[in-house]
Amino acid sequence: MTQKKPSIRHRGIYLLPNLFTTGAMFAGFYSMTSAINGRFETAAIAIFVAMILDGLDGRVARMTNTQSEFGVQYDSLSDMVSFGVAPGLVMYLWAFESLGKLGLFAAFVHTAGGALRLARFNTQVEVADKRYFQGLPSPAAAAILAGGLWISVEMGYDVEAIKYIALVLTISTGLLMVSNFRYSSFKEIDLKGRVPFVVAIVVMLGIGFVMAQAEIMLFLLALGYAISGPVITLLILKKKRKNRKA
Repeated sequence: MTQKKPSIRHRGIYLLPNLFTTGAMFAGFYSMTSAINGRFETAAIAIFVAMILDGLDGRVARMTNTQSEFGVQYDSLSDMVSFGVAPGLVMYLWAFESLGKLGLFAAFVHTAGGALRLARFNTQVEVADKRYFQGLPSPAAAAILAGGLWISVEMGYDVEAIKYIALVLTISTGLLMVSNFRYSSFKEIDLKGRVPFVVAIVVMLGIGFVMAQAEIMLFLLALGYAISGPVITLLILKKKRKNRKA
């Protein structure tokens, strides 16, 4: 009787989705090195590049059926670099150095908020309501800071005149990430389904409008999304109270 050879389990990682994750992390790293060299507009744009690549890695993994626990953890580490550490450091070098410990505190609040937000997301991913995120997602928080910086550089604003506004924004994004506000995940939107032709035209015009004034529109979109969290949460609480009284 021939004895079966034990099967050899090959360990490895899926290359394609992790390439996008690596690209996102490199964009975050490049953002930091650009800020160190005084190229703040490039630093802001690099954060938005990281957002695009971060949005693609998960979709590519699902499309190619290459999801893995390694990919999930690697994506979180990449997000920490690109949307936690990078925005905090960039804002500190751009506007907060003259504020001393107060500036250091503001930059750290954003960075720590990103770390706590990602840790909470990873521990609650199996039980959380898929329709909502708890706390402002770190890419949106980073987009507010990067968008504000990009607008300021593009418009030639004096950083000394707006540094306290930047300070409030930076602390606010950090606190919103660890808040209990609910933010729409947009996962209920069916992107695979058929839509009327007019919808495609509207989407095309919308993308063109955003690209025409990229820095302003991306900032306003991110800021509007940040404000939507408290609004959605209040509406949900109001609905629950009404149902209890009924």
